[in-house]
Amino acid sequence: MKIRETLNSGKFRIMAILILTTGILAIPLIAMQFTHEVKWNLTDFMVAGALLLSTGLAIELVIRNLKTGTLRTIILLVILLVLFLIWAELAVGIFGTPFAGS
Repeated sequence: MKIRETLNSGKFRIMAILILTTGILAIPLIAMQFTHEVKWNLTDFMVAGALLLSTGLAIELVIRNLKTGTLRTIILLVILLVLFLIWAELAVGIFGTPFAGS
């Protein structure tokens, strides 16, 4: 029972968010070592890190405050949808805003 309590603790989930964010940011960093097609600068890493970290922390906030139910699921899906839309806009400019990366 102690393992389950540890896995459900807020400290463990926040540590998992930090590790997952670092892992995702490591992918383009490693890719930059092998190809010239991936060209991220410090600003790109900072924006992506802030976006991933804020998404993870928003999900943690929803998990802590809403125990179960349809509302919790809908809010989590909306958070992920917003993440993917912002990421796509920054990458290729699907909406044509001035923040588009293309």
